[in-house]
Amino acid sequence: MPAPSDTHLDPELLAEQGHLDRARTELAAMRERTLAVDVQGSDPIAAEHLARTLWQRARSLEDDPATALFFGRIDLDAEHDGERWYVGRRHVTDDAGDPLVIDWRAPVSTAFYRASRTEPMGVTLRRRFGLDRGRITALEDEHLTDRTEQQASSQILAREIERPRVGPMRDIVATIQPEQDLLVRVDDSTTVCIQGAPGTGKTAVGLHRAAWLLYAYRDRLTRQGVLVIGPNASFLEHIGAVLPALGEVQVRHTTIEGLVGEGVRIRAMDPPGRATLKGDARLADVLRRAVRATVQDPDEPLVVPRGARRWRIPAYEVREILDELRTRDVRHDAARQMLPQRLAHAVLVQMEAAGDSPDDRVQDAVARSTPVTRYADAAWPRLDPAAVLHRLWSDPAALEAAADGILSPAEQADLVWDQAPRTPGSARWTLADAVLLDELADLLTRTPSLGHVMLDEAQDLSPMQLRAVGRRCSTGAATVLGDIAQGTTPWATGSWSESLRHLGKPDGKVTELRRGFRVPAAVIEYAARLLPVMAPGLAAPQSVRDNVGELDIVAVQADSLWTETADRVAGLARRPGSVGVVVPDAGVTAASAALTDAGIEHGTLGADHGDVEHQVHVVPATVAKGLEFDRVVVVEPAAIADAEPDERTGLRRLYVVLTRAVSGLSVIHARPLPGPLTAPTPLD
Repeated sequence: MPAPSDTHLDPELLAEQGHLDRARTELAAMRERTLAVDVQGSDPIAAEHLARTLWQRARSLEDDPATALFFGRIDLDAEHDGERWYVGRRHVTDDAGDPLVIDWRAPVSTAFYRASRTEPMGVTLRRRFGLDRGRITALEDEHLTDRTEQQASSQILAREIERPRVGPMRDIVATIQPEQDLLVRVDDSTTVCIQGAPGTGKTAVGLHRAAWLLYAYRDRLTRQGVLVIGPNASFLEHIGAVLPALGEVQVRHTTIEGLVGEGVRIRAMDPPGRATLKGDARLADVLRRAVRATVQDPDEPLVVPRGARRWRIPAYEVREILDELRTRDVRHDAARQMLPQRLAHAVLVQMEAAGDSPDDRVQDAVARSTPVTRYADAAWPRLDPAAVLHRLWSDPAALEAAADGILSPAEQADLVWDQAPRTPGSARWTLADAVLLDELADLLTRTPSLGHVMLDEAQDLSPMQLRAVGRRCSTGAATVLGDIAQGTTPWATGSWSESLRHLGKPDGKVTELRRGFRVPAAVIEYAARLLPVMAPGLAAPQSVRDNVGELDIVAVQADSLWTETADRVAGLARRPGSVGVVVPDAGVTAASAALTDAGIEHGTLGADHGDVEHQVHVVPATVAKGLEFDRVVVVEPAAIADAEPDERTGLRRLYVVLTRAVSGLSVIHARPLPGPLTAPTPLD
């Protein structure tokens, strides 16, 4: 393979830069034409919809001069008419409608990512472009049908993967690998679960899959909606720039707290054991019983005065109507709305038997009459989720009736409040309670379904949390991302088939990404020492980068821990790229103070906030999941592990923080390292 061209005098390079300049000019013209459209609707609502659509279209056509509109080119053989396509982040045409750049999501772009010498897919030449601040600085060619050309790894691809980063996560459209592209382009009706070790790009694959789905199924998914669910606000800010960079600005992002916590004040935290119990799938059956128990079979008949007559529906006949509604398994509120009509119909049957000829208007009048509505309300009462859960946690007898045969007496006792709040409004609800309230709300009224949900770090969700997510895509599909080895909650899943079952997608396709493109070999092999202890049987990821990365293990005295940390960070910050300083949660204040004393400007990330624009970030260990930095400094690994409730969870937390580095990892410790980290690796 020829070496990349790096001279501005190269005529081939100048020609490609000319094509890029022309594409950029035409993109600006496309946006101007969109902005110039005169909004005229048949009515105000239609005009508003058209204006919003045009605004979204114009926003998707915004140019970023710091990036190039295309990153690759494919030339096809004569069988494919010898066509030439430039592959980029969005579709760009000239004023005649001829494409200058094709969207990476278009079917023809598939060949750019998957073509190989064994299966060229009609491609004779694949060209990658080296880019710097929106300008083409190098090019690199593969002649896929030339058997004499020596095959070698792409230097441009490696440089793009290792390019220093500061700020939010970038898209990976220029570096998508064949196995990643296969997952990105799975059809919209299939739920995909991707098990991926650190650095395999599973989050990026999920985001690009969302972008591809919105391209391939735009009409339906724009109407039904796409939702991205992440573990915390810092993670969402980290990934928040990816989809807009790909021209998709209508995707909503949230956390599990945001998903289920709307209208719920989460003011307390459950201990791990109780939180695990509340997240158990058995609670769904308990709540279903509690709701059904509110439906009361009447002992008295329904009596409906109408004119001079009094119509009487015996209690046994009402019980038959209630049983019929129960067997239909409709939501509580839907059945509650049906009941007055069912009772009114029973009255009309008696009227007809007596020789009357009532019509639908009579039935509606009877259904709305006070005797019928009062009777129906008593039999099938209006419910509030908070009131139902308040009663269960306040009244041991009510909980026993709902949980008998499902939960043990000891489990029931653990759920009941020691001192019950007087009203649901004064309750100190926890996140686990909010998930149960969401389940109750769905038992009353069906939760609307979106077209697609992307769920990241799914290994950390409880069965009840997975059910809450599954309700949001009950008629759509999901992309589920995670790594069982990174499960850091007491209820972390041990099986993706189990998670998919709780999600309501038991037929989901489970696949694994094993090749690591982001985390270098030195780092991943060091972290993999933990796997035999905290995730037996799980294969270690395989780094495919030529650059093995940097690994430094530094032992210091306890009284110099933070000054040594600041010195190390100062040295790393003099090099391009981001630096993450991952510390025990209890050490955030000390770490920030040490950096401030050393004159190092930095941001501090938190579970409920992000600050992604600094070069240096202090990162609590519990917030590190899903983030990546060029270089990472991990402070006091033993303290990070000890902060978790058990050894397995502690080592899994440590595995997460040790695998955040794209180029280099420094471990600074005063305490002895956890045992598995002292074991040798092939790199030692």
